[in-house]
Parts: sequence; C-alpha cells; structure tokens
Amino acid sequence: MAARWEARADLIVAGTGVAGLTAALRARELGLRVLVVTKAAGDDGNTRWAQGGVAVVMEDQHDPGDSVARHIEDTLTAGAGLCEDAAVAAIITDGPAAVARLRERGAVFDAKPGGLLERTREGGHSAFRVVHAGGDATGAEVERALLKATVDGRVPLLENHVAVDAVKTPLGAVAGLLVLDSNGVPGVLTAPAVLLATGGLGQMYQATSNPSVATGDGLALALRAGALAADVEFIQFHPTVLYTGRGARGRCPLVTEAVRGEGAVLIDATGARVMKGVHPLEDLAPRDVVAAAITRHMAAEPGGVDDHVFLDATALHDMATRFPTVFAACASVGIDPAVDPIPVAPAAHFACGGVVSTVDGRTGVTGLYAVGEVARTGLHGANRLASNSLLEGLVCGTRAAETVAADLAIGLISPARSVEASLPTAPVADRDLLQRVMSRYAAIGRDAEGLAVVGSVLDVSTVDKQLESRELVEDAALTTAARALIAAAQQRTESRGCHVRTDFTERSEAWRRSQLVRLTPTGQPVLADPVLAEGVA
Repeated sequence: MAARWEARADLIVAGTGVAGLTAALRARELGLRVLVVTKAAGDDGNTRWAQGGVAVVMEDQHDPGDSVARHIEDTLTAGAGLCEDAAVAAIITDGPAAVARLRERGAVFDAKPGGLLERTREGGHSAFRVVHAGGDATGAEVERALLKATVDGRVPLLENHVAVDAVKTPLGAVAGLLVLDSNGVPGVLTAPAVLLATGGLGQMYQATSNPSVATGDGLALALRAGALAADVEFIQFHPTVLYTGRGARGRCPLVTEAVRGEGAVLIDATGARVMKGVHPLEDLAPRDVVAAAITRHMAAEPGGVDDHVFLDATALHDMATRFPTVFAACASVGIDPAVDPIPVAPAAHFACGGVVSTVDGRTGVTGLYAVGEVARTGLHGANRLASNSLLEGLVCGTRAAETVAADLAIGLISPARSVEASLPTAPVADRDLLQRVMSRYAAIGRDAEGLAVVGSVLDVSTVDKQLESRELVEDAALTTAARALIAAAQQRTESRGCHVRTDFTERSEAWRRSQLVRLTPTGQPVLADPVLAEGVA
C-alpha cells in the first residue's frame, strides 16, 4: 500500500525522550524545520520512568577529589573493557554544560539550602555525583521541562504515529520516514535527515522496568535501512525491581539504585547480606555484578530456585520524602519500607548496545542519525554505569542536532524530493512466546543449549507479514531484536558485563571487542564483518 499523505521538514525526530526532545529543541534554535513524531502520547516514553538522576561532575558542586576524569574512569570500569575511550571522554566532559542547558530550559533539580544541588551515589560510582529531581522522579522532571520547552518553542509534535521504515533515495540516502497513524493509514514525512531516538527494547522480556512502548522499533528500522548494530547481547537487568508476585508481566516498578546509595542493603529471607564478600563495593557494585549475584543467590536457596530477595531500607528515616515514587509503589502493594524489607528481583532495564553511531549521532547510512538508548555510541560498553543514560541523551541530542545542521550546510545531505513508499514486509513472531523464551533462556544466565532453543522457537514461529499496524511494527521489531541478540550471544563464548554465560563463566581477552550485526535481504540478523564499520564509530 502506497503512502496516502506527506509532510516536509529539515529534520524528523522519532521519539520524545530526553535525547529526541533535546535534539529537536537545539535544531529549532539553529533554524531548522523540525517535526517530532511519536507512536503514543508525548509523555509516554521511557524518560519519565528514570528515577535515579543524571551522573555529572559540575564545577564547584562535587565531592572533594572527584573530577570528570574519575567519572570517566568509573564508566570505563563498569563497561568491562568494551567502552570506546574517546566517546566516553567526549560525552562525560560535555556533561556539565548539557545539564546547565537543561536547567536553562526549566528543569528544577533538588537543591540544598543555599542553592547547591543535592547529590547521591549509585552503583559503580566512586563519589556522590548523581543530581536528582523530586527525590526519585528525575526522569519525570526532565521530560516535563523538555515537553514544555517544545510547546513554548513551537516545535510540532505528531502523536500516535508509529515510525515504520526509512524512506530512501535511489542512491541509498534517507529521504524521510514512513509512518502509520492510529488507524493504520500510512503517510510519509519527507526530510533529508531522520534522527532515531526511539529508546530501548525491554518489552522483549516478560518483566521489565520499561513502559509498553519500548519494543526496539528504532533498532529494527535502522537495520532494515542498512545500518549496523553492535553490543546487542548486552542487556542490563536492573537488580532491584519491585517484586509483585510470581508471573509478573510488563512494566514493573523500579526501586532506584540511589536507595542503596544512601544505605539500604540487599538481604535474603534469613536476613543474610546478599552482596557481602561478592565485590569490594558490596551493595554499590556495578549493576551487572549485583544482578548476577542476586540471580545466583536465588538459585542457591534451599529447596530450589527462589524468585526474589529483599532490599532492607528500614534504616533510612526519610523514605517518603526522599524517595516518594518508590514509597508509593511499595505502599500500593501493602509494604511500608520503614518497617518491611522491600521484595525485589532483577528485571530487563537497559540496552547497552544498539545502532552503531558516533557521539554526534551519525550512522553508516547517509541522512540517518541515532541518539539515546537506541544508539550504540561506545559510552556503555558491556554494562552501563548508573545514571549515565540521561547524560548521554542530553549531550548526544545536542551534538546530533548541530551535526545535522552542519551536514545540511555543507551539502552532505540535501533536501529531498517527493518519494514513493510502501509498507514493508518483515518476519514476525508471537510476542507472548518470544517474551517467554527470551526470559527463560536469554536473560541473565545463558548457555549454548538455551540460546539454541530460542533460535529454534523463533525460526518455527516466525511468519512474514506486511507491517500494516502498530502492533505488527512492534512485534516485527521485537523479533528482529531477539534474533540479533541470540546471534551475538551465541557467538560470545565468555561472560562479560551483563552478558553472563553459565557455560563460559570467565572473561576472555580474546573477546575484548564488539560484535557487529547487519540484516540480510530476507530480514535475518547476522554477524557482520568488522571492516564494514570502519569510519562509522
């Protein structure tokens, strides 16, 4: 079916999270015609669920001895050897200015009497450097400020339109975006630049901290457009998601890492410390270490596999005011954190990999850019350092907008003419089945046999379908993302960061490298030749 309508801009931004809105606002400031498109409402993205804060070392507002260099060092340590040093340095060094711009746009962070910002500490950080808002509602405040600035800046927002495919010229450059409205009516947004800021893919698993929109759409779209992906096997499971009973599905409430940063500890049903002796930082170890330790501890429980542990925050006397979101979530299931340890378990949280891009958003496809969780800049490596994601969105969103403006100015990309576009056909698996096998065999602990089971199940259950509805677009994206993860996870015969193999339990120096993924003409993700990515990231 051909597109029925068309709209034009200089830049189309897909996604309304911190990265996408930051890019849109900066592009508007630079004089570009910008259109932001989202498949749901403007405030339905993943940003508002970010509780912890923004990791940043600000001048005159940091611990004695803390520095940008130490923040860089902590990031590299958490990334387990797969971060790109230049990307880490560029993003973290730009952090203070990015936070200052966000505050100028109206974001209000928690402050002490006298005006200095409050700071907390999270896992993997060697200092108190995470600034926050509303106690544990930083993402909601960041999103509020950016959406208001978008409205005030008259940046048009097209809601309830799902991005389906990149529209390309005969020479292979991006010329716009094919979208579907809520009734399945297709249209084309014509632009020489498309910026993907579509977030992550937590809905690939049964239980996740992510909202229902996190289905990997941008990753699949980019792969279909000819871009490469990398580090897709590294899915970070947040160690402390509120346990609400066996068989929990969909988005589960997060218990921010900052609760542990301020003194809470993980215990089992007997009161024994889970992280005692596991890591020098104990409960403030990097997330991959804590999540894996909890998983091992649950499996070792007498009588079989347990399904949760507890976070003891009873020594914190101001939970209701310092962590109101966590307190309310606990209260909704009858738990008083001042008296009761909080039942928690790991759940899918953050995709450390994604579309291969530079810190300026460029991918290997002319006119296609990517920022935020959908992108793989080299910042996170094999495991994201806590609260570096909002920072990445702020910095890379700004840099991507400036890069698009520069690319237009020098003619690297140029205004596109009207183009024809039709709905693509892609492999689609049943979502419930996909989530069950991914959760069972491709979560924290993986082995060759289990990964092979997932691959076989997806192969026999996948059917090629035309992407004529939002549900089909999402299910096709989850299918592509799952297949890409399985291909990379099978090949990586080691344990590193948040990729944990039970049959290859040690880290191997031979695997201190990223794996690239591309799409075959039939829509099958396969590992790519590293030479293909030269000059991309």
